[in-house]
Amino acid sequence: MTSAKSSRHKHIVLTSHPGQFGTQPLPVQWGHADPAERGPVVATLGDLSHRNAIGTHSGGYAVYRALAIASGSLEAGHRADLTDTAPTVAIGPHPSWSDPTKIVSLDPFGALDHGQFADLQAQGYDIRPSIAITKAHINIPELQEAVTSGRLPVDGKVLKAGGELVVTKAAIEPVWYLPGIAQRFGVDEGDLRRTLFEQTGGMFPELVTRPDLEVFLPPIGGHTVYILGDLEAVTDPARPLALRIHDECNGSDVFGSDICTCRPYLVHGVEVALKTAQAGGAGVIIYARKEGRALGEVTKFLVYNARKRQAGGDRADTYFTRTECVAGVQDMRFQELMPDVMHWLGITRIDQFVSMSNLKYDAVTQSGIEIVERITIPEDLIPADAQVEIKAKKAAGYYTEDEVPDDSVLAETVGRQYEEA
Repeated sequence: MTSAKSSRHKHIVLTSHPGQFGTQPLPVQWGHADPAERGPVVATLGDLSHRNAIGTHSGGYAVYRALAIASGSLEAGHRADLTDTAPTVAIGPHPSWSDPTKIVSLDPFGALDHGQFADLQAQGYDIRPSIAITKAHINIPELQEAVTSGRLPVDGKVLKAGGELVVTKAAIEPVWYLPGIAQRFGVDEGDLRRTLFEQTGGMFPELVTRPDLEVFLPPIGGHTVYILGDLEAVTDPARPLALRIHDECNGSDVFGSDICTCRPYLVHGVEVALKTAQAGGAGVIIYARKEGRALGEVTKFLVYNARKRQAGGDRADTYFTRTECVAGVQDMRFQELMPDVMHWLGITRIDQFVSMSNLKYDAVTQSGIEIVERITIPEDLIPADAQVEIKAKKAAGYYTEDEVPDDSVLAETVGRQYEEA
């Protein structure tokens, strides 16, 4: 009879897919302009010998898939029937797709929009899209009010009579090219892999055991892109383009919490995008799943409590300090990766960048995209409780605007905190 101790040791293997050792998966030549030469990203689990990526599709939702299989609700060998799921419009290819320095955090060929891997799929390779593109109508109450008041004209094409917006939208899963990620942040790829392995509690052993696999699908949220107006205008520098990159804030965006400016600024960005589309250009809203500056909603709520319970109440001069006390940092969104989705869209110039963030502005312009004008949130859209946030970010140099709080002590204190972080 095998002892419990020996049984435990018998099953310890430093990989989540031991059957993959010794295989020669399809190579991925990241940045190659020809999709056939670039090769597909295969992250499905049906045939382990086919896998050429670490992780799997659907980000954090992969855990729900595992639960569905464990509970018997889903067959482990289920293969998606992708009949009629092709994109409703084609995006790309663009020159940026063949520049391995421009896109490192998503798969530009992930939409499978040209059937470029049909031959491999016919051979049994289970290749799934990491990008889906469709068309839809969206309805935002604030825009209905703008139509009723006469502030926004109904054109019948982009904006319908009931206040509905006609959009092209794309959902994008993160797909990381690890050598490119390491280069983008100026770190050693081996150190990056080991840290990712350790800080996920050893969730992905292949990060350290399979250096031959250079693609990683991290279990994090991706992006949703909403495009208003003519799709061709997005890549035409002769036509106006308005864009807002918006990081998720469930409390404000969905439920209207007034402690921050997130929903008002998002709606303002949509309105600017709409007006630009109606003027013959295009508007783009990029919604990134980075709740609470990528610190998470639990951390965000803990910080809310700390800010409101401290002596003197919620104050701009301790805004970032309270975040650092809980999270250790002010922000983990790493805007350096943010422009990748813009390069996937083929954007080279943004006429109206609806953001006050210097971090976002710097990341976009340093990636080679021109920004002509920055659009700030109108003062009358800032909720009373959000004034602390605005003052703190202006004083810290996080936001750019002509007017900065008069309190020089506040500016000096918060600015020093920001620089030290």
